[in-house]
Amino acid sequence: MNRSISRRVAVSAVTCALSLLFSYLETFIPMPIPGVKIGLANLITLILLPTLGAPTAACVSLLRISLSALLFGSPVSFVYSLAGGIVSFAVTALILKFRLFGLAGASILGGVCHNLAQIVVAIFLLGTAKVFVLLPWLLLSGTVAGLAVGLLGAYLLPRLPRSLFPGAKTTVSAESSDAASSVSFEDPSDRTNDRKDG
Repeated sequence: MNRSISRRVAVSAVTCALSLLFSYLETFIPMPIPGVKIGLANLITLILLPTLGAPTAACVSLLRISLSALLFGSPVSFVYSLAGGIVSFAVTALILKFRLFGLAGASILGGVCHNLAQIVVAIFLLGTAKVFVLLPWLLLSGTVAGLAVGLLGAYLLPRLPRSLFPGAKTTVSAESSDAASSVSFEDPSDRTNDRKDG
């Protein structure tokens, strides 16, 4: 196993642990509406998709959902999280792949689709369409939370050292309004060279 693969595995393990920690911390945040979450764990997905790619991001996301349900969830919560996670991941990945929007836009649409998928699952599990009464609130929360997480991802992504992401070939725009421009990673060696030149 070469150094690049080893580093990729290490980064994947660390980001999976971080996303699991974010999911755990969210269980302590009280929400007035069932199913509403901030979605901090999605920050990891937003960073991994344009750096390590969809396969790695998908594995980390699936592992996080599974471990979250096993450690501090339930079989029912696993079904909800899995459905929302798959739909949200697919939408976010496609948006970033085709550069339709930047991180903020992808995060918003991913959050909204996540909540829509959970509404559909709730209808099947509960056998009633009455859960649609929560739809406006879930759409609003998905938009607000998605925007916050997306902006945070757009802030962090260009500030991460590119050495963390071996094999990264492309990036995405930081702002949802400019899907064509890309984000460059900061290279710590550049700072060292700047100091020497100064």
